[in-house]
Amino acid sequence: IYNAGPTWGLSVGDALGIPEPLVTQHLHQHRGQTFSFLGIRVPSPLSLVVNGRRPPGSALAPPRLALSNPRAPP
Repeated sequence: IYNAGPTWGLSVGDALGIPEPLVTQHLHQHRGQTFSFLGIRVPSPLSLVVNGRRPPGSALAPPRLALSNPRAPP
């Protein structure tokens, strides 16, 4: 689950509800082989329902800021 916090996760047997899923068919070809699978995207782990409840705020990974300046001297 993208953007999930490092200490949060699901366990085998958990009931998972996805209120507004965006289902996408992925089709990729690599070295003569074709790979096809469905992906389900949700806006945030906080939008899920796990065992009848919303996850805690700690389920969301903290934001990280990465800066780069390709013109800066080494």
